[in-house]
Amino acid sequence: MPFNLIKGTFHVIGYSPDGDSIRFQADDRDNWKLLAGPPVQLNAKGHAQLRIEAIDTLETHYQGHHQPLQLANAAMHFLLDELGIRKVKFNDAGTRIVSAEDGTAGYILSRTTEKNRRPVSFVFAGAAEESDGAPVFLDPGRLKYSINYQSVLAGLAYPTYYSGLFSDLRKTITRAADKARKGGKGIWPKDQTTHGFTVVSLASVTDDEVILPKLFRRIINFMGDGGGIDGFKDYLAANPEPVLELKAGHFSNLDTFVEVTRNKVRLTVEPEDLVFVEK
Repeated sequence: MPFNLIKGTFHVIGYSPDGDSIRFQADDRDNWKLLAGPPVQLNAKGHAQLRIEAIDTLETHYQGHHQPLQLANAAMHFLLDELGIRKVKFNDAGTRIVSAEDGTAGYILSRTTEKNRRPVSFVFAGAAEESDGAPVFLDPGRLKYSINYQSVLAGLAYPTYYSGLFSDLRKTITRAADKARKGGKGIWPKDQTTHGFTVVSLASVTDDEVILPKLFRRIINFMGDGGGIDGFKDYLAANPEPVLELKAGHFSNLDTFVEVTRNKVRLTVEPEDLVFVEK
């Protein structure tokens, strides 16, 4: 099944982008109708919030919390640099971009939206040879030019897969992650996702430990603004997230692969070994 090529421009002024999401304005708004799923949510400026496919970067702002900011901000700046967005200035609180040379041209390849009405997208800077709105079969060769792939290769994004992603594209991104991990790039020298990390307070995951953002978000959802990690595994079991474990070929839920021993948490498989079932 082909992707839809949608040309447009990327925008950050007035927003708080991170390493795996950005606003995009289609040159032809009618092209949004090509996507399966709920209608794309556009704001008053005609900008859509993209969900950049197959990657998850450290959170710069999630329910008032962040992950270690040096690496979280590095992922965000990598995205902006790759898209040609220069001279970025934030407000005094560092929470919103107030000026930048944005509106840079590029395109996305997308087939569908997700439950929050965001286009699930492979993101590319620059021009495409095909016409706007054209169907495109995305192969691993072209994938390597995407921001998605390049973020993983730079070691600034975790591979995080959902069931709508084709296996050849998934395998290509996994190889990039393996190369970045072996090369000690970006997040990987500090990653504690599968090694295990101790949670004594929220600061453990907001300031100290580098972990898979999806796991970070679940911990924040559980702990709120404080408390301890005791009961976290039960919380995950009570809020099941179906996943496919690729090596075993078995369906289960996320809690199956999360181990909690006293106040130490770890994911028992590498992130790229799981495929989350799209809701």
